[in-house]
Amino acid sequence: MRNTESPSEGPPLNAPFRERLWRIIFLSDTPAGRRFDVVLLWVVLASVLVVMLDSVQSLRESYGGALRAAEWVFTILFAAEYLVRLAVVRHHWRYIRSFFGMVDLLSFLPTFVELLLPGSHYLMVMRVLRLLRMFRILKMAHHLGEAGVILNALRASRAKIFVFLFTVMVIVCVEGTLMYLIENGSN
Repeated sequence: MRNTESPSEGPPLNAPFRERLWRIIFLSDTPAGRRFDVVLLWVVLASVLVVMLDSVQSLRESYGGALRAAEWVFTILFAAEYLVRLAVVRHHWRYIRSFFGMVDLLSFLPTFVELLLPGSHYLMVMRVLRLLRMFRILKMAHHLGEAGVILNALRASRAKIFVFLFTVMVIVCVEGTLMYLIENGSN
């Protein structure tokens, strides 16, 4: 994974407005950049809350129109932010293929996919991945290295994990069959 949020990925030096905008969007070393990041985190939280509220049947029945309208507002905001990020970054394809580029794309794409595949709007909860920027914003990026330790441990233990999950699956199947027989197929 490339870090597209490093200064070397910024706009050409002959574009002062793009440079300033890039600094605000990709870095949190200025007051404006920090404000942008904090506002973005709150917007992400609000959009995830809307998706969660929409999953409650009674709330969807009462406030469905307002929740859908809010969802489209968030989608338009995230799509516009993504386009601005693409406009100010020097290497467009590098950003698009980066982890945060994909996360940013996934923050608004499910709403458009919902137009083609009804029922897929719950994928919008993937917006919560954008909260990973919090590590950078709060100067906690060194903790991201700890994720590598966890991934290495999971890779090293994958055979044990597979045996455990397979055993649990077998036990669940056996117990399910026993319950079916005990209940005589009535449930």
